[in-house]
This record gives sequence, C-alpha cells and structure tokens, in this order.
Amino acid sequence: MDHRFGLHATAIGSIGLVWTPRGIAGVQIPAKDEDATRRALQKRFPDAAEAATWPTFVADALASIRALLAGERISLAAIPLDLDGVSDFDGRVYAVASGIRAGDTMTYGEVAARLGDPSAARDVGRALGRNPVPIIIPCHRVLAAGGRTGGFSAPGGVATKLRLLAIEGAAPGGQFDLFGHG
Repeated sequence: MDHRFGLHATAIGSIGLVWTPRGIAGVQIPAKDEDATRRALQKRFPDAAEAATWPTFVADALASIRALLAGERISLAAIPLDLDGVSDFDGRVYAVASGIRAGDTMTYGEVAARLGDPSAARDVGRALGRNPVPIIIPCHRVLAAGGRTGGFSAPGGVATKLRLLAIEGAAPGGQFDLFGHG
C-alpha cells in the first residue's frame, strides 16, 4: 500500500499521522521528542515515506485532532480511516470506542457487553492495545472496572492516558492526573 506520513505539532507534542489514498492508517502519539516519534512510527509502518505535503483529508484530520487536544469537545468520527488488515472483532471494538464522546468514558466490560459478550473484557483490552489510530479511535476513553485507568500502550503509558482524559475533562474514578486535574 502507498503509505505516507508526516509529523505535526499539537498541544501534547508532535504526533505522527500515516495515510493512504483511502484514509488515515496510523497515529503515533508523541514520544520523548520528534526523532523518537518518527522512529516509533517508522517501526510500525516501515514502508511509509515522509511527505512534505499532504492531501486535504489529512489536513482536515490534523485540524480536528489539534482542536480536540486543545480542549475542544469534538468528535473525530468523520475522519476517513484505512484500517486494512484489522480483524472483524477489533473493528467492532473500534466502532464502539469511536462512539464514546470526549469527556465520557466506558469500561472494557461495558464495551464487551455492547458487543454482546460481557465476558470478552480482556479481548476488548487487547484489541484496544492494537488500535492503529489512537486519539481518532479514542481507546484512552476505555477504563478498567471501577473507573481504574487500566493500561495504555502509547508512549508515556497511563500518564499519557490520564493527560488525554484531563484535556477532555474526564477524571477516571475521581483520580488526579500528573498535572493536578481531577
């Protein structure tokens, strides 16, 4: 597939976006610096070439992501995605997660119940850990039982998850993030 990528400044650092002509295929959450973000992105998408310019749909997606990360409670559901190779189960999990509004959360068990299998909470967690487009598919809005944060596979782990939730005005289980928000 013809993958391209670019690094883009946001309120949380430089994110990487990977796209094909069909849509966004990957999001790389910022690592410790731009070079680390680029390396992480290229590890996930070794065939992707860095682009100096990007199509309108990528610029529009970037504007929406920047607005969300600046604290606007907007939906990213209209961003075109290219999730080629995602399993049917993972796609169903991503569809449920995409319906969680900024500022709201669900548990892994609640997502599993929406899929018709309340015993599949661990499978939901694994699917979200494979999410190729975090932020666009807001896996950070899915928590463990009792409002505990659970894991987060992006750079920074749970601290990044808490930061994203704080930006959106959600405080899991009344917890405070690293910046004193709750």
